[in-house]
Amino acid sequence: MLDEIVKAGRYLGQSMRLMVGLPEYGTYVTHMENTHPGEPMMSYEEFFKERQEARYGGNGRVGRCC
Repeated sequence: MLDEIVKAGRYLGQSMRLMVGLPEYGTYVTHMENTHPGEPMMSYEEFFKERQEARYGGNGRVGRCC
């Protein structure tokens, strides 16, 4: 029962971070280690910048509107 509560808390926290646009670097690192061992991994700063550009675009504008 306690394990299920902890797991639900983790999922809730991850969902909240995704809703406000905070990238999950730890999830990325785990994925890279498990799925692509030996391949180069982005630093936190590179990862954060890449996620921000993917979300907002690389055109220098913050908003998505005109």
